[in-house]
Amino acid sequence: MTITQLTAFLAALEHGSFTAAATNLRMTQASVSELVGRLERELGVTLFTRGSRRLVPTAAALELRPHANQAVSAVQNGIDTISALNSLDRGTCTFGVLRNAAYYALADLAETFHLRYPNVRLRLVGINSAHVARSIASGELEAGLLVLPVDEDGLEVRPLFRDEVLYASAARPADAGPVTIDEIAAAKLVLYDAFAGWDDPTRRQLLERARLRGLTIDPAIEVENVETALDLVAAGTADTVVSRSIAESEGFPSGIRTFSFAEPVHDTIALVRREGMLLSPATHRLAELAEQMLRERLPEHRGRIPLQERPPSPNQ
Repeated sequence: MTITQLTAFLAALEHGSFTAAATNLRMTQASVSELVGRLERELGVTLFTRGSRRLVPTAAALELRPHANQAVSAVQNGIDTISALNSLDRGTCTFGVLRNAAYYALADLAETFHLRYPNVRLRLVGINSAHVARSIASGELEAGLLVLPVDEDGLEVRPLFRDEVLYASAARPADAGPVTIDEIAAAKLVLYDAFAGWDDPTRRQLLERARLRGLTIDPAIEVENVETALDLVAAGTADTVVSRSIAESEGFPSGIRTFSFAEPVHDTIALVRREGMLLSPATHRLAELAEQMLRERLPEHRGRIPLQERPPSPNQ
């Protein structure tokens, strides 16, 4: 017994003829008749008395009808439910963004997506990139925009842009020139993303460079938010490191000077998803929108370096 046979049976029962049932199902009359015939042979009963003008249901047909309705409805409900999860009319989109997303022209990502797809529930998680990567690998998030390097086990990574990392200080002379890793190791530093600690991608790069020279980096102060760190830098308490996007933002304190590294350091912004998994249509569309916003806005800022090759779409 198949759902197709039960569907043909219910259509014939409702419309009173194989011809009318076939029109409703967009099938041939012979196909509907054959499907009902197979069902009768399997059940060992006659479901219709074939009259000259109309099919007359037997007692067996009337007994079968509620069970056939239930079976066909259950299958269709399952199809509708899955379709809703994967459509842009309903469902939920889970997406991770880098901690300082507001500085990367992504502050209005949620608003723009919601205006376009108001029936899709949106869950944006903005935590340190190291934690976003773990959430994607575990399946908690479908995809995300984050800063490299992160642990890439179980992930597919598409780099999009590089953003220069700068040294920020209110006390260092403006003509002091580029900063060396030796100076970083000796400086009084305030570093943010305290919870992530040395899992933070920018910190990881600096620590690796210091270790290559037999040095270590020990911040005097650790805070959670970059804004708090910048307040301390502006007060002359300590120095820090920031991306150029943050340094060029409107709210960046005017008394803080920034300096490039003698050996340039870059954060790489990447689109990441779980290895071997296709994105849902909603998350796929959100990823495209986020990438579009980055490509449209970041090149306007001096020092932003787009990667040369345009990567494939998020589901490739």
